[in-house]
Amino acid sequence: MSIDKVRASVKGSVWRGIAQSGADLSSLSPDQQNQMVDGVTDSVLLAVNEVMEEAQKSGRPAEVELEGEETLLWEGRPFLSLVEFYTLTNERIKVVKGMFGKDIENLELIRIQDIDVSQNMSERIFNVGDILIRGADPSQPQVTLRNVAQPQEVYERLRRAWLAARKRYGLQFREEM
Repeated sequence: MSIDKVRASVKGSVWRGIAQSGADLSSLSPDQQNQMVDGVTDSVLLAVNEVMEEAQKSGRPAEVELEGEETLLWEGRPFLSLVEFYTLTNERIKVVKGMFGKDIENLELIRIQDIDVSQNMSERIFNVGDILIRGADPSQPQVTLRNVAQPQEVYERLRRAWLAARKRYGLQFREEM
């Protein structure tokens, strides 16, 4: 479910809660009422995300298994998700999906061809966004890291790791005209 849909659902629940409580909001203008409900909605979503992050950290092993000289550069998960987890190392991007069964996808950094970041208006409110990665892997030509916190920072880490991996293996960029 997209952040817009989750936000709309929570906002509807806040309005229902206000109506069921019998609270008198007539002293507030409609704009002030909307601002209040928007503020409560955003605060609830951020609090729920923090609780989910703590729950995920406590149920997760302290260290991620890395092979050889692999170095952990970043770990994260989508906003409001407990079933998807991302790991960035100096060699690959690992995407793990699933709560009980696990689906694991690895994308080697040297196979990446392009990286883009996108954020819509509601994602900017929560400072999350999508990182779209296109690569030369025939089984998974496109990977999207969904609703990543601080997407510009993660993008820059990924970009630097990608360029370093290409340099380490002697690969060069060549554009066709």
